Amino acid sequence: MTKVISFISRKGGTGKTTNAINLATMLHSLGNKVLLVETDTNYTLNTLRKMELFKTGAKDAQLFPIHASDDEQIAQDIDGLRKQEYDYIILDTAGKTTDLNIKKICVSSNLVIIPTSLSQNDLLVTFQTVEDLKPARELNSTLTIAILPNRIHGSTKTKTITSILNELDATILDNFVPSKNLFTQSSTILPEKEYLAITKEILSLV
Repeated sequence: MTKVISFISRKGGTGKTTNAINLATMLHSLGNKVLLVETDTNYTLNTLRKMELFKTGAKDAQLFPIHASDDEQIAQDIDGLRKQEYDYIILDTAGKTTDLNIKKICVSSNLVIIPTSLSQNDLLVTFQTVEDLKPARELNSTLTIAILPNRIHGSTKTKTITSILNELDATILDNFVPSKNLFTQSSTILPEKEYLAITKEILSLV
């Protein structure tokens, strides 16, 4: 059965796109049939893929596909894409999704991941995002909402992260994304090996 994992936040720049890419490439490298969907109408992931194919000479047929959609259409698209028997559909949503579209996306998802740094601004947005997702839980009783600590300083302890995020009504991932350049310069072709532990924890939630 296809599992839909959606990256959602009310704010741009929290790490939705880079983490969606890292998760998709890692899942693909592990032998899964993966589809990466972007709803940002600038379609940067498709552009990145084309650039990588040109630079590397890789064959598109050997890679996971990237589907372009928008927040108005994506819930309907997912219903059709599930029939193509992907193991995982990874959804990278736009930064300014409406309440109605967020609800539709969540109803179609198995897991929603909200990436956040520990800055006050990001934390406020993350709290509001979790609040906005609560009505969707009533429509999708199997929905899991998880917080992915992102761009965390390497010396920060897990206990510190948990204490900062524990007021959020969501699952807090034990693994976090450190503030390293390798996690901000993602590839749609090559997986980042340091993302494996995060991937495994995410899979344990679906």
